[in-house]
Amino acid sequence: MGGGKRFLYPKHVWAPTGGWWTNPPNWKTNTSIVFMGLSATLAIMWAFSAEREERMNYPRHWIPSMMWAKQFNDPNFKPPPRGDDF
Repeated sequence: MGGGKRFLYPKHVWAPTGGWWTNPPNWKTNTSIVFMGLSATLAIMWAFSAEREERMNYPRHWIPSMMWAKQFNDPNFKPPPRGDDF
């Protein structure tokens, strides 16, 4: 298994993936840094979006965004009456 033995290859060839038989020594650190950066960016975007979320119509059924939307956490908020409920 493994596709055969390693062979001689040109050292001057550059590839964005690292070329033949790469094993960068700090790939785990780099991967964790990128993952943490993406997680922080996602958290900031989530908070920004949830802060500005507004529903024009009251949902017919429970939806997950009702947990963090301001208008559903307001005790004075009353859903508008619906005439088309079946």
